Amino acid sequence: MDVEMHTTDTLFCFAHRGYPKRATENTLQAITHALEFDIDGVEIDVWNVGGELIVKHDRRLGRLLAGQELLTEVTPSALRQMLLPGGEQVPTLREVLELVGNNVQLNIELKGSNCAALAARELESYIRDNGATYEQYLLSSFDHRQVYECLKLIPEVRRGVLIDGIPLDLAACGEPLEAYSMHHSLDFVCPEIIADAHKRGFKNFVFTVNHPHDLALVAAMNADGVFTDEPQLIMDYNTEKAGEAMARHIEPVEKFNQTG
Repeated sequence: MDVEMHTTDTLFCFAHRGYPKRATENTLQAITHALEFDIDGVEIDVWNVGGELIVKHDRRLGRLLAGQELLTEVTPSALRQMLLPGGEQVPTLREVLELVGNNVQLNIELKGSNCAALAARELESYIRDNGATYEQYLLSSFDHRQVYECLKLIPEVRRGVLIDGIPLDLAACGEPLEAYSMHHSLDFVCPEIIADAHKRGFKNFVFTVNHPHDLALVAAMNADGVFTDEPQLIMDYNTEKAGEAMARHIEPVEKFNQTG
């Protein structure tokens, strides 16, 4: 299948787990650092821990928190007493919602089981009490059953479909989920699946893009945006592309003035 490749202009920038190069990932401090930039969105991971949505990526302790237990085997209160590198607590989804406010979009990735109902309830409560808008949020998961549950529970919130491969039917899995976006792994993303997703009306975001060469590759595939640990990289790229677009717009006017 031949797919025409071309370079897009600016790319939507999701700060992946906040800004993990400046503070421990998925913490309020990391998100605060990300918000210092002109980013479009922040991505976080949540688990259902004892009936509360906790912002954490790993399913087991040991990388950032001492211990070997599964995250879901620890009580929320015990987890909150543990300190991450840098001295911060593991935040809750509500704390992140309050920090982000209406500044940027928030992509909430549902990591473990039984997160959808909690996420729907938390978002509805926050939106009602704070005057936020449903369009500001994006619920995503590799567990497409939970994405479907989100569609049924809180259809007003956009849904992102995570895939770590190339399905035989490309982006078709997004249709029964009424997806807003497909979230592709950098290891597998290709022009064909992006083109197919666009034909079906979906946005395309690629994770996790931290190198200029990879950024150029996904832009050439016509991706709409990326998740990145390096927001500055995307900001610089977007500034350059905006400058090029302005130059293209000005050049015909100058030529007309010269010939007119």
